[in-house]
Amino acid sequence: MNTIIGSIDPVAFRLGPIELAWYGLIIVFGMFVAVWLSMKEAGKRGIEEDFIVDLAFWILPAGIIGARIYYVLFKLPTYLSNPIRMFYFWEGGLAIYGGLILGFITLYWYSEKRRVPVWLLVDILAPHVMLAQAIGRWGNFINQEAHGTEVSRQFLERLRLPEFIINQMNIRDVYYHPTFLYESVWNVIGFTILMIVRAKTKLMIRGEVFLSYLAWYGFGRFFIEGMRTDSLYIGGLRVSQLLSLALFIGSIALMIYRRVYVYPKPEYYTEGTEPEKVFEEKKQKYESKKK
Repeated sequence: MNTIIGSIDPVAFRLGPIELAWYGLIIVFGMFVAVWLSMKEAGKRGIEEDFIVDLAFWILPAGIIGARIYYVLFKLPTYLSNPIRMFYFWEGGLAIYGGLILGFITLYWYSEKRRVPVWLLVDILAPHVMLAQAIGRWGNFINQEAHGTEVSRQFLERLRLPEFIINQMNIRDVYYHPTFLYESVWNVIGFTILMIVRAKTKLMIRGEVFLSYLAWYGFGRFFIEGMRTDSLYIGGLRVSQLLSLALFIGSIALMIYRRVYVYPKPEYYTEGTEPEKVFEEKKQKYESKKK
């Protein structure tokens, strides 16, 4: 991570020896927004809002842990020299793909435990997670990380960026691509599209909001990652670019497969959205018929 010489102090508050970093506060705020919006959407779809709160207590810590483990594994020699810094996530170093992987595993486990349809659940969460990602990227802005290659000040001015962004992109007297901003804007656009399309429920079968999220994010991240100077590598290849390409191709392929080959046709987003107890009753009836 580069030394910060911009005009924005990365520490939001100091309470004696305790420092609260903007990075952590921004991440937490993004999570809060995602949970709150998901609670409202879940209520419309027959899932109790308390279920989303309970899920958040599992999935949010899992997401942070997964994001940190993923990042540390690809920077292991650096952290082995000072192992305690592995836990300093507020300094930066959260890889979103690690958070998504462990977060999804936790979500799948919890949805199966509570017998709530996983495809419906990820459709509820996906747009709000994308918005949280857009918010979280501003933590990278404060820390002057996740930026791109060198550019001129004139280039940034031509983008009509406000002065505080241009100044913060000045690191050691060199200006850089604000790739954090590119991804944040891309995610806001994706969030808006998903919210509009999800409202047109007869266009989307269950699971397609989530798969569209993966495709949209993967497509944009592939190109944005190619501009960054702090990518994680494996065998000389950018890990996030490989994952982004796999997500884009895989999600599109799965949407086509489910439309063409899955029978009976999967439910639309709004079909079968009863309270959790009704899901339980339906499952018991189905299991009794099989016996």
